[in-house]
Amino acid sequence: MNRSRLLLVTSFTITFALAAAAFRDTGARASQVGALTPTASMLEPRSGQTATLLPDGKVLIAGGMRRNQDFYKSAELYDPLTGKFQLTGEMAERRLGHAAVLLRSGKVLIAGGWIGIHTATDSAELYDPATDKFTVIAKMTTPRARLSATLLGNGDVLLASGYAHDGPDGAVASAEIFHADTCRFQRTGSMHQPRGSHTATLLNDGRVLIAGGGSADLIATAEIYDPKTGAFSETGRLSTPRHKHAAGLLPDGRVLIVGGSDQRDWYGELNNAEIYDPHTGEFSPTSAMNDSRFKLPDEAVQLASGKLLIAGGSKEVEVFDPAIGKFLAVPGRMNDNWHYMSETKLRDGSVLLAGGYPNNDQTTAEAWIYRP
Repeated sequence: MNRSRLLLVTSFTITFALAAAAFRDTGARASQVGALTPTASMLEPRSGQTATLLPDGKVLIAGGMRRNQDFYKSAELYDPLTGKFQLTGEMAERRLGHAAVLLRSGKVLIAGGWIGIHTATDSAELYDPATDKFTVIAKMTTPRARLSATLLGNGDVLLASGYAHDGPDGAVASAEIFHADTCRFQRTGSMHQPRGSHTATLLNDGRVLIAGGGSADLIATAEIYDPKTGAFSETGRLSTPRHKHAAGLLPDGRVLIVGGSDQRDWYGELNNAEIYDPHTGEFSPTSAMNDSRFKLPDEAVQLASGKLLIAGGSKEVEVFDPAIGKFLAVPGRMNDNWHYMSETKLRDGSVLLAGGYPNNDQTTAEAWIYRP
């Protein structure tokens, strides 16, 4: 065989081997992203609800809206053993854009939210799974809707910012602590800027990262709350001002920030993403999602594999793989771009996705299960 032909054969062999390896790698990764399948529908169509995993493995779905100005007091329980929803107790207030946190006691704190199209509330309730009932407790120090609520290491809850009322100056910078042992709210330090529709992520060291959001103007700033001092300090800036985005803790302690929208809202949906490093206090860009999306669940669920599940605002569901720094599409699509759906990790590692509304205000009762 002459030299030129040998080089050609060798080159073809190497190219074929590389292509085969890439194909095998792609196939392996495709099999690792899981799949999306429908499950039973909720009893009521709703969006903007909260969804909280209870100690017995059921999920409490509370509040939300049927359509604009039609908010729910009702709540439902999803049972993974039967794959069905059932009614449970009713809240004292109709709520949309409220917060829900599972306390160490096994009860669920429900706080704030919109009770009317322009009106936020300072009311709070506790749901007791043992009785299936909600009980009104002390009021927050400030009305808040689209607030963040974070369970701290000592069992108390940080409730931060949000909208005190609708309008260009509606966002607040204040924050408060819910003391779980006394069921009372107490003011803590304020942020440097008012914001709503932001994200709050508990870091591995017990501090809380607050990122993005805004009111009249969107902001690219981020702040860190330190429970030891009760104060907020400024940290690095996002590369893109955004609100109605999602954030998720990565296995190495960094935080992924994804999607949302810019000042144009419906006309400014984002597909870009960035990662916050608590060691440097800086944000850095990472690869973009496959689809633009906003009005997401606040928290991107971390799967057992360390990947993060991104859902809502698009028919497509994606996972972010930190090992390769890329977003991978999940087989199986939803039937519309469901905004403000809920995302809840179940005890077996699968994730319940429920509700939302498309590009109008007609909500859905549909639900899906993502299986890794």
